[in-house]
Amino acid sequence: MKRRTLPVVAAFATTAALLLTACGGGDNSSDGSQDNGKIAGADESGGKKENSPSPTAPQDGAADHPAVRLPADVKNVYESWKTGDPVKDAALADARRRIDATDAAIANGGSESEAIPFYYKGEALVGAAEWISGFKKDGLSITGTTRYYAPQVTEHGKTAVSVLYCADESKAYTKNRKTGKPDKTPVTDKSYVLYNTRLDKNKQGVWQTTMLSSQRGNAKCTP
Repeated sequence: MKRRTLPVVAAFATTAALLLTACGGGDNSSDGSQDNGKIAGADESGGKKENSPSPTAPQDGAADHPAVRLPADVKNVYESWKTGDPVKDAALADARRRIDATDAAIANGGSESEAIPFYYKGEALVGAAEWISGFKKDGLSITGTTRYYAPQVTEHGKTAVSVLYCADESKAYTKNRKTGKPDKTPVTDKSYVLYNTRLDKNKQGVWQTTMLSSQRGNAKCTP
């Protein structure tokens, strides 16, 4: 699995509460969460899969999205990443592009990328920049396939949403940048990551990630 997750400003539970508060509050009980604490769809394998194209192509939207190219050995798979609701799908599309842009920046050695400030803003942008540069400093890159699944989108007004989703990194690894050798660690609960994010829509119509927290081994995402 990947040994790193995006840095967080506060503990996950606290940040999760802050995300909802910043978006105006709300109850997620109507978004498909189950009584056993699992995210709806987390244990389902039949969800529609959508491989991230290379390069990532812009979709409908007011702004021209920067092209993002993932290397051949890095693949992101998005399961059930469309809801049928135009607002939620637009937010999910930019969240997906943000994920791809981050991985591309890491794979390219932390080089400056216009896509990072395009999809991140505020605290999330600072954290992402530090995270990406950390890989380069440690002589690491990434390889393998990451599966993103069970997204939950909650709208908070017209220009803010909170998005929860899971990541399965059991087939994704860090690798030594010089030797190209992957660090294939055993699959454990820590291979599964819960992300809690806030996205705000800017004047150009881009849903930018402004807050992000992550937690490995969260029961909502583990098999």
